[in-house]
Amino acid sequence: MSGLMGYIRLEAIRTLRDGGYVVFGIAMPVVMYLVFTNLGLAPGDKHYAAIFTMVSMAAYGALGGAFNNGSGLAEDRAMGWLRQLRLTPLTPGQVVTGKVVTGVVAVVPSIAAVLLTGALVNHVTLAPGQWLAIVGLLWAGTIPFSLLGLGNGYRLTGQTAAMANVATMLSLSIVGGLWVPTTGFPSWLRAIAEWTPSNSYASLSWHVAFGEAPTLREVAILCGWLAAFGLYAMYGYRRAARTA
Repeated sequence: MSGLMGYIRLEAIRTLRDGGYVVFGIAMPVVMYLVFTNLGLAPGDKHYAAIFTMVSMAAYGALGGAFNNGSGLAEDRAMGWLRQLRLTPLTPGQVVTGKVVTGVVAVVPSIAAVLLTGALVNHVTLAPGQWLAIVGLLWAGTIPFSLLGLGNGYRLTGQTAAMANVATMLSLSIVGGLWVPTTGFPSWLRAIAEWTPSNSYASLSWHVAFGEAPTLREVAILCGWLAAFGLYAMYGYRRAARTA
């Protein structure tokens, strides 16, 4: 257990020192939130837009942090880092778990930055229980995306992995309704969006923000994607470790 905790601490420090993570994972979602809400680009009245877009951009920033966690893995492979990990007592499951925990830690600043901006700049007011529930759901819900990013990082080469993770993050954000609400989508695209992990992920917090209970369907969809991405990450690590 001490070895796993040391590995998590090392990976967390490396992630939080990444300048790209600070710019694209924290600063960019805040800027987009302010632009969408204060230039009238968000749908609905000002109060609705401030809350809906706050959750959307917090989710978008969290996705950025989760996927960024896997983008550097290909470089680690090239430097022989995975080969070194094979010489430690850490099992493949512990290595993947450590990286997932690192991703979960890395998304906290992204979520906090957008929510604080909503409260301080756009004067969003919610009950304490709603704030806590939103933070918890946005935080825990990034695990599937962290696993997907890790799978890409283990399976692909350096630049390809980074590009794949960025493309995947943007695609899930757009199709999942984080940039534009799915109510404005064509019916066929809206049907697809409802099965994406990003839409179910954000919907859990959208419900809470407007005083509603999350649905079991959204939880089930997200759990299904969690299982699929978890298998993908484990497969990617085992294959990368064999060729390291």
